[in-house]
Amino acid sequence: MRVIGLDPGLRRTGWGIIEADGNRLRHVGNGAVTSDSACDLATRLMQLHHGIDRVLTDFRPDEAAVEVTLANRNPSSTLKLGMARGIALLTPALVALPVAEYLPMVVKKSVVGTGHAAKTQVAMMVARLLPGCAVSSADAADALAVAICHAHTAASGRLWAVGDVAARRAVAGGAP
Repeated sequence: MRVIGLDPGLRRTGWGIIEADGNRLRHVGNGAVTSDSACDLATRLMQLHHGIDRVLTDFRPDEAAVEVTLANRNPSSTLKLGMARGIALLTPALVALPVAEYLPMVVKKSVVGTGHAAKTQVAMMVARLLPGCAVSSADAADALAVAICHAHTAASGRLWAVGDVAARRAVAGGAP
């Protein structure tokens, strides 16, 4: 299974692609899609869409995983980040990829073993889990961590992805 992880941001959306074969992981690629801060918001969102679409076309992943964005102190920044996240969710969906969502704490716990790990710890574990991987930026390291989290979760039944409501209900004994 080839997975693209996306770490949404309006300035830079990190991306990381891995291949998972059981519990074996292999780095395929990573980077960041950027938008021009001199442009209006609609143009910047379009730039993110086109950049992510290019990565999807070049690498042909089977599934996508996107980190959930938590609110911060600046409502305007949170809103813009939410729009970038919308692009990160929409672009893979437009090419019929299944898209899962993961909370930052779930990603950190999956990769590092603790939900409150520092970014440096996440980057270090990404490098250990993907030997020989040259991570291009902190955004790309976070995106690779999201992809790794998804690979681990998919291998165990994909029950705890934020967007997988039917699976959570089935585990809880409720109707889908």
